[in-house]
Amino acid sequence: MRALIDQLQAKGKIYKKLVEVQPKELGIRNKIRIFSATDINAYYTTIFMVSQKSRLLMKDVVKFEEIYQKLVSYSGHNYKYKILIIDAPLCSKAAKAFKDAKWKII
Repeated sequence: MRALIDQLQAKGKIYKKLVEVQPKELGIRNKIRIFSATDINAYYTTIFMVSQKSRLLMKDVVKFEEIYQKLVSYSGHNYKYKILIIDAPLCSKAAKAFKDAKWKII
């Protein structure tokens, strides 16, 4: 968790509240870490951390959007910002789809 906070602070993001949401609570089985954060301006941000060896493809964009919709219904509010932290290569079409869906990729 500390590594996440340091990485976000390096990008200029400061949060006053950071809560991890377990994937089981959303009814998914993916190996993903999901965080719900509130910044100093009281805007809600969702952070998805994905660690995988294979490339992220277009099907993953659809999968993350479905997980995001489940998170919105679980938490009861929409998020102003969506951040995806990955350490895998990203397909160019998937990168464009993430940008079109207003995801910020780190």
